[in-house]
Amino acid sequence: QVQLVESGGGLVQAGGSLRLSCAASARTFSSLAMGWFRQAPGKEREFVAAIRWSGGNTYYADSVKGRFTISRDNAKNTAYLQMNSLKPEDTAVYHCAAAKIWTLNATEFRSWGQGTQVTVSS
Repeated sequence: QVQLVESGGGLVQAGGSLRLSCAASARTFSSLAMGWFRQAPGKEREFVAAIRWSGGNTYYADSVKGRFTISRDNAKNTAYLQMNSLKPEDTAVYHCAAAKIWTLNATEFRSWGQGTQVTVSS
């Protein structure tokens, strides 16, 4: 089981930026696909972005494409989510997750962080 710890959330005005970090405990981090998901109050968890183990492939939800960028530093066992041009509808708890296969399906991500709150004010 991989331990994941998110950081970097906070309160920001619409149009602002935040960078989330996800620190992983696994020495096998470079072999894991990483994903970011979010859940707003009263809503289901939704996929945000994912990145392959090498960082060569990324995938984004349409709602964040062009505004968010997922990346990773395998030497630091850390994944990132750079969020620009934030909107109030981006307000949610953001979770990072790890998978041993390339997938966008939340049920196939076996390890999850506790989440970090992102609040975007209008």
